[in-house]
Parts: sequence; structure tokens; C-alpha cells
Amino acid sequence: MQQDKTAYRKISSEFVHVEKCGDREILRIDPKALEILAQAAMSDVSFYLRSTHLTMLNTILQDPEATDNDRFVAYNLLQNAVVAAEGQLPSCQDTGTAIVMAKKGEDVYTGVDDAEYLSKGIFNTYQERNLRYSQVVALNMFEEKNSGSNLPAQIDIYAKKGNYYEFLFLAKGGGSANKTFLYQQTKSLLNEASLEKFVREKIKDLGTSACPPYHLALVIGGTSAEANLATVKKASAGYFDELPTEGNIGGQAFRDLEWEKRVQLICQESQIGAQFGGKYFTHDVRVIRLPRHAASCPVGLGVSCSADRNIKAKITKEGLFLEQLEHNPRRFLPDVAPHMEAPVEIDLDRPMPEVLAELSKYPIKTRLKLNGTLIVARDMAHAKIKELLDAGNPMPEYFKNHPVYYAGPAKTPEGMPSGSFGPTTAGRMDSYVDLFQSMGGSMIMLAKGNRSKDVKNACAKYGGFYLGSVGGPAAILAKENITSVEVVDFEEMGMEAVRKITIKNFPAFIITDDKGNDFFENI
Repeated sequence: MQQDKTAYRKISSEFVHVEKCGDREILRIDPKALEILAQAAMSDVSFYLRSTHLTMLNTILQDPEATDNDRFVAYNLLQNAVVAAEGQLPSCQDTGTAIVMAKKGEDVYTGVDDAEYLSKGIFNTYQERNLRYSQVVALNMFEEKNSGSNLPAQIDIYAKKGNYYEFLFLAKGGGSANKTFLYQQTKSLLNEASLEKFVREKIKDLGTSACPPYHLALVIGGTSAEANLATVKKASAGYFDELPTEGNIGGQAFRDLEWEKRVQLICQESQIGAQFGGKYFTHDVRVIRLPRHAASCPVGLGVSCSADRNIKAKITKEGLFLEQLEHNPRRFLPDVAPHMEAPVEIDLDRPMPEVLAELSKYPIKTRLKLNGTLIVARDMAHAKIKELLDAGNPMPEYFKNHPVYYAGPAKTPEGMPSGSFGPTTAGRMDSYVDLFQSMGGSMIMLAKGNRSKDVKNACAKYGGFYLGSVGGPAAILAKENITSVEVVDFEEMGMEAVRKITIKNFPAFIITDDKGNDFFENI
């Protein structure tokens, strides 16, 4: 059994009592406890982070080897944590799929379908707080609709010994979920040279679209592919930090501390950095070795991103307990911002040819400060516009007159102009770029993460640009950089509707330019 060093806070002493059954103590739990615990967990994890995570961000600011870009991202993420902790704007606009991984003792009795009551608590949080409904349900093979509640959740409950109930709650956004990889390898991987070569190649698959710096998990082995990937998810959340550090003939899982150091160094040497080049692609690394079938060697790679939304909980005979997250992130924020060269200011409220000509004066990696109007559209809106074009209709004027920001906001708090509104993963829109630019649309795109060569080629061909926004600080963007939001098309699609927003001093970098240069291609 792993030792649990987690600091917990008590939610309630009610809803539990112990009954004797022979020589056994049965913990009877009122089902309401499950609802209350899930509601509190999903609320806390949407607005607060672990102090260990915040300490790591502060470490970047203190490290003389960190690049200006590393420090810029780290400082933005700490500022974002301060805004999110006010309890109105969640740390990330993608408030995620709600995931519950639980272990229920054999001497725990609830008398109900536990998943139903956990789902009630999750439902309450997403209804009552300024979170986003991201779950879509399939009506048939191709037609989908937003569930309007962020349900269903993923709930996995396992049996264990004892008379207590333990939980890991996660809010997993699409960006980090999409950067979970399974590689079916063989015994030939299991030597130092091959494994190092493999790691150097595969960390590039992660890219920056899931908002680094990452908590990276590498899991080698597993009795099945499913067992491997489940371990990846839990390891990236710090759930297996107390594993032993060596194997045995019984096949126990263990952490390999030497390889954790080696993989961390490989990540630093990659120079991908905290999104825009540098040392801090990862905060830390967990490498876990599992037993395997002799004919199979699954290898899993995954991350917990800058929205490190993981929280433990437990129910014991003493009551309901929730992991203590950091409610005062300001103590990690330096009094003085790191020194940076002044950004180039770009007025977006000019004719598109003038804005393109202005951007063309500057090289890739140039830091920008954007002011003016953006059109917001992502996956479903792009698909709708392509349908219009395929039917012979013209490109909407708004897509030609303004840059397009790939994003989908959380709910807007009362009295504020915007809900949390950070960038989404650019790569999902790559297949549309050549067509849209050929018709005068998507000439300037703003999002997060690296993109395919098709985008680079289209920008060179049609004179377009891809600008990178810092992935992660969605709360502070909403509070300080977005001044107005209005829906202009496809209102029925909810958070996927096309919006027009006004921005001020919005930070960005030139990633791909009109000359065929791409920042990530040289890393």
C-alpha cells in the first residue's frame, strides 16, 4: 500500500457512521456525501492549484538558465493563478472532462449507484460555477450535440480492502488529453541506447499545444494497453509518487529515478521550452516500469498541463476530506515582473492588407501586443464554414476582415465582459487553412501550439501568419485583455459559436510568417 503524504482539509464530519457486523466495522456512508465531495472537489480543482506546482513556476523565474520566453510564460501562469483563485474565472477556459478514479473499501456501504451521486455533485458544480460545457453526445454516427451539463463524466470505481473510500478527481482538458500516446514496442526497446533514442523522438509528438511546462509521465510495460494508459494518467497527476524504486519477482510497479532524471534532461536539451523555446518543457518527469506479456511492450506517454487540475479526496469514519490546494497563489508571484524587451504593438482594426504588411516587417519569435477586433471560431465553426464553401457560398466577410482566434469560452461571470477565454489547440484546424486562405479568410490565426507543414506552406503561398498565444492563462486574459464579446454566427453551437471580441494588450508571438519560416521547425 502506498503511503499518502497528502495534506487534507475536512469538508464535513456528517454523513458517516460505523456499524459493527461481527468482528468487522462497516462504514455506512450517506450517498449525499458523495455528491457533496464531488461538488467541492470539482469546484476547488477548477480555481486552485497545488502549492508544489506553483513552487515550480516560481523556480523558473529564479533560474538564471531560463530563457526570457520561459520566464514570460511562467510569470503569466502565476498571474493567472492569482486571478483564478478569486473564484470567478476558472484557471483554464477548457474546464475539462470530469474524471473520478476511486477505490472503495470492501467494508464501505452506500446502498446506491455511487456513480450517480458523484455525477450529481459534478453536475452541480458545472451548473453553479462559471465553467464550460465541453461534452458532446452522439445522436447518430455523425450528428452531435452539446450535453448542456458537461456530463457524462468518466467514473471508475475499484474495490480494495478496508473501511474507507479514496478518490482522485481530475478535470482533463482536450489539449492534454489529446497528448496521450500509446506506442506498441518490443523487447528491442529495452536497452539504454534504444530507449534514449525513443524518448528524444517521441517527446516531439507532445509539442506545445497542451500548454507546457508539463508534468510528464512515461510508463513502460503493462499487462494491457489499458493498464498502461491508466497508469500514465495517474502518474502525471502525482498519484504514484510513493511507489517503490525497484522491481521484484512479484511484478510490483516501480519508479525509475535515474531515468526520470535522464528524461528530464532530454526535455531540457530539446529547447522546446515553456511553449516558445527554452529550458522548461517539463516541470518534472515520472518514469514507471510495469510487468508485461513477453510478446508485448506497451509504452505510454502523457502529461498534466499548466492547468494541473488534480485533487485527492477520501471518506473515513472521521468524515469527508479534500486535498488542500493553494488558496493564496500570490505568495509565489514576485513583486517585480521579469525584465523583457518591449513587444511590438499591432493595431488589428485596420484593413487586413495593412495588418499583414505590418507583421511582415518582423521575424518569427517577435513578441507582440495586439489591440482591436478578433473573430473567435474553432472546430465546429470551421466545419460549418467549410460546408458553406463546399455548397458554393462565399467566405463570410468576418473571416476575411479580422484575424481568427481559435478558442471557446467558459461562462461569463456576472458583471464581467468575458468568461475565461484562453487559446485552444491550433493543430485541429490545420486541414482548413489552405482552403480558407485561398478564399481570403484565416489570413491571421491566433492560437496555441505547433502546427503542420501544410500551414507553413499555406502562409507562404497566400501571405498569411500564425501567431502563438500563451496556453494556460485563460483567467487573466478574460480579466485584463478582453473587453467585449458578442456572438455573430451559429449561436446554437454554444461555446463553439462564432464570436467577435475586442482585445487590448493581448500577448502573442509570431510563430509562422508569410515567408515560410516557422518557429517550431527549427527546434
